[in-house]
Amino acid sequence: MRPFALFLFLIFALTVPGLAQQVSIELGKSPLPINQYYTVSIKLQDEQLKEYTPFPEIEGFKKSTRYSSEKTVTVGGVTNIIRTYTQNYAPLEEGDFILKPFTMKVNGTTVQSQGMAIKVVPMQAGTAQGPNLPDLIEEQDKQAPTSEEIEFVDKEDNAFLRLYTSKEKVFVGEGVDVALYFYLAEDDQRLLDFHDFANQITGIIKQIKQPNVWEETFDFSEITPENVTVQGKPYLRFRLYEAVLYPLNLQPLKFPQLQLKMIKYKVAKTPNLLTEDRQEGFKTFYSRERQVEVMELPPHPLRNVVPVGNYTLLESISKKQVSVNKSFRYLFEIIGEGNLDAVMPPTPAAPAGLEFYPPDVRQDVTRRAGRVSGAKSFSYNVLPREPGTYELSNAIEWIYFNPVTAAYDTLRPSLQVTVTGARDSDALVLSRDLGAFYNIIENEDNTLVSLHFFEEIKRYTNIILAVLLVVSAFVFLKNRA
Repeated sequence: MRPFALFLFLIFALTVPGLAQQVSIELGKSPLPINQYYTVSIKLQDEQLKEYTPFPEIEGFKKSTRYSSEKTVTVGGVTNIIRTYTQNYAPLEEGDFILKPFTMKVNGTTVQSQGMAIKVVPMQAGTAQGPNLPDLIEEQDKQAPTSEEIEFVDKEDNAFLRLYTSKEKVFVGEGVDVALYFYLAEDDQRLLDFHDFANQITGIIKQIKQPNVWEETFDFSEITPENVTVQGKPYLRFRLYEAVLYPLNLQPLKFPQLQLKMIKYKVAKTPNLLTEDRQEGFKTFYSRERQVEVMELPPHPLRNVVPVGNYTLLESISKKQVSVNKSFRYLFEIIGEGNLDAVMPPTPAAPAGLEFYPPDVRQDVTRRAGRVSGAKSFSYNVLPREPGTYELSNAIEWIYFNPVTAAYDTLRPSLQVTVTGARDSDALVLSRDLGAFYNIIENEDNTLVSLHFFEEIKRYTNIILAVLLVVSAFVFLKNRA
């Protein structure tokens, strides 16, 4: 039994080192002619090279090209693939050199090498290059050593940062679309990438903000490129910020030069599969300063209070014919493009026969394609007090300034209502909504109560208290006797 156990132990001892050597480092030979490469190789069995730390530096040598090879070995029906990744080193001069012990991390596994002494000897004339010998050193490898393993070039990019304003001049209260875009040519997508964007955009927006404007900001959760054409060439446009600004006074809108720092990659002059073909760097892009002039509105008695925008009127009425003292609803809806928050409800100048109550207000705003538009509606409850036909245009009007025509305009109703019946003052009172206090009258007790009820209660209470006082005194004196 013991010989068999010993046999199994020996087999296991021989097998474990083989399993452990899935990744190994192989060094070149010495002595080495000066016209040949010294090599350091990584060998992997049945595994792809995913990541590795840099090959070591060797004093007196310069890192040159890399190459890979693959060998497939089938033994006993089992196939193994040996992949070798080799770094070439070009000797710079003859002499004795030392490759110090080093470690490399390959695919998460740390591999060690004891290093070796390397002797570089004179060139061997007429040396034939066999299949197992490294390539002859190319002429450029004999130049002075550099710290770069691969030569990277800075390729010119077609990209720019632009602050866009839809108008160069606006009236007070007129909207101007302001957007910050980054343009990148489709062919240069691999050259640039965003860097620390969240922190950068916060500072950029602070510079774009204006002190004397009403701002309608466009919300977007992520930056998605749009396909656009610039001077006949395809570009990707990234919208970084957008808002519509409504100046509140004559102070011009001034936007300083903005800057955006991007990751800029250099590309390998001679890329290969074993190394990164890009080298990370940085480049800052700048936008031009911009200014939007703000103009005063033309003279008008309401110049300082009228809203500014391009609006139309949509109206409706619940009943075109109604009886005296029976209320109806009238909808006055303003639709268009502008700062709807600045739109106030029109104050009716009601004729003697109509009574308007404060309106219910509703506002719907849409922000799309650099425009802020929507609708603001005012729903009035109207109580007719006298019969007749009423033109609502005589009761309501809404004045605004239209920046498109650069003129003041007025929205007036076109509907009319006919009131039938006779004037009835009592019905007028009953028809009004007098409030929640009067709405509970029907549920309350209507029994009459005397105005002297509380005085009588007070008198009887005093008599009872006097009797109790007398009884208490009598009991006290009797017990004392």
